[in-house]
Amino acid sequence: MSISANKKAQSARKKEIIGKHSRNAKDTGSPEVQIAILTDKITELTKHFETHKKDHHSRRGLLMMVSKRRVLLNYLKKTKADVYEKLIAELGIRR
Repeated sequence: MSISANKKAQSARKKEIIGKHSRNAKDTGSPEVQIAILTDKITELTKHFETHKKDHHSRRGLLMMVSKRRVLLNYLKKTKADVYEKLIAELGIRR
């Protein structure tokens, strides 16, 4: 797959995620949307590590994404517990 086709596929996937988890049409920054996007990126990087076991630079990025997602999940749990429960069930996040 060419680079531009890959970018378009990622952009379409991101728009789909935003549409599914956003509160309204213009919402792109709510914790729910950010968590969903980070979960998708984490899933993609996890697949990448199956073939590239020694890619430690990307592993560091993965760990930072997991940390950021954890912070957002903690915030969401503290402020809106019902939305938190629904979101982790939809995304299949353990906890």
